[in-house]
Amino acid sequence: MIGVFVLIAISWLFLYLIEKKTILALGFLPVAKRLKQFLIGFLITAVLCVLVQLLESYLKSSTWVLNKNISTGAVLQAFWWDFKSVLTEELIFRGALLYLLIQKIGATKSILISAIAFGIYHWFSYGVLGNAMAMILVFIGTGLMGYAWAWAFSKTTSIMLPFGLHLGWNFIYNTIFSKGPLGDLVLISKGGNELTDWASLLNFISGLIIVPILVLLYVKYFVKKETKIKPTAA
Repeated sequence: MIGVFVLIAISWLFLYLIEKKTILALGFLPVAKRLKQFLIGFLITAVLCVLVQLLESYLKSSTWVLNKNISTGAVLQAFWWDFKSVLTEELIFRGALLYLLIQKIGATKSILISAIAFGIYHWFSYGVLGNAMAMILVFIGTGLMGYAWAWAFSKTTSIMLPFGLHLGWNFIYNTIFSKGPLGDLVLISKGGNELTDWASLLNFISGLIIVPILVLLYVKYFVKKETKIKPTAA
């Protein structure tokens, strides 16, 4: 959590030195409106993640069973871990730097830069550096999602919608379906077969291509553009 506080402090410093703004420039107010955006984003990606996991289970002929050893405390600790890790990434990729870029060079270029940086970052976080094909696939998938979340930031002038979209996916994926680095949590996959090449490709496309596209469509058609951030250059 210390790292999050450090990022908040650095973000605040940059905002003040460059634009004479406080951390509130990242769109935390009004609270009711921003909380609604956060919850909507969380629900959208949570549902999409559930659908992707159900598809994988169908393709593998496996089932999901409740972990008998799970506890409320373990779930809360896992949620807190997801919350901190997502907030850290949001502050880096959809925080003060993106806000300032939009101010200086406009939304279009800024969103693209943020998406590219997010895709490259996942080469390291996914451990695929050096594997050319994996790097391409990860870059496309996470880059598309990063683009959708950065666009959501730009349209709402707030970090809260992308934060919700990001946390909804990560919490369901990591904690509910036990796919993250924390081990077995709420649900555990039982039985099933290894995916064939085509089934594996379909599973990949559904999670890293179709989901980001659906989020992009949501941001494009259902997120109303606000005008708080006014770039000084096109």
